[in-house]
Amino acid sequence: MTGPIDPILVVLAYGAVAAGVSMAGALPLVGRESLPIRWLGWANALAGGMMIGAAYVLSVHADSTIDLGLGALAGILFIHWVHSRAGMAELELDQVDRGESVYAYQVLFMGALHAGWEGMAIGAAAAVELRFGIFMALALAVHNIPEGTILCAVLRAQGVTLPSAAVLAVAVNVPQVLFGVATYAVLVAAPVAVPTVVGFAVGALLDLMLVELLPQSYRQAGKVSIALVAAVAMGLVVLMEGIFS
Repeated sequence: MTGPIDPILVVLAYGAVAAGVSMAGALPLVGRESLPIRWLGWANALAGGMMIGAAYVLSVHADSTIDLGLGALAGILFIHWVHSRAGMAELELDQVDRGESVYAYQVLFMGALHAGWEGMAIGAAAAVELRFGIFMALALAVHNIPEGTILCAVLRAQGVTLPSAAVLAVAVNVPQVLFGVATYAVLVAAPVAVPTVVGFAVGALLDLMLVELLPQSYRQAGKVSIALVAAVAMGLVVLMEGIFS
């Protein structure tokens, strides 16, 4: 008889699924050179709404409100520090009309950073409960599709072929897998840190949504439709979590 599957392998497998699904973001660009700017706004709102929904369900599972709050503050400050040190604090990730090739590399780098913070959310959720970690990976897998669409649209505008853009959409999400596994392994060894790291992940997700995704989507598609898409996406994540658990 075979024994139970190693939880780390479970986190690795579902993290890999979340990263791989981002390739589906290329589908709206099949047969197209570009997408209407409003589509990119809605994609940003969908990704951001799911991100804030994930942050909410993560926060509900924290055992300590104080540790959650301190961790969230640390997450927000750390992300701002990293982005500032990288010289990309004000970088917009959806400028399909920028011609310089360095912009594509900047977008890929920022996408990899984002994926790392999302991976921490997967690992922290799995440390709370493995089943919850699987849910978080699946929720972020769905979230990765509209993010993949935006990335593919930017890369196509830089002259990258659609198949190559789809592969790069998966590649930039590899940190999601690595950070997920690493975070889970550390928290299994040091369970006392779980509430703080959960808070860090919550702060990171909220910051990415409120500072980057939401402002960009407002410029692309207006406030009313963006608010509606983001709210529905957030509600779907909360509903899915209730059904899944």
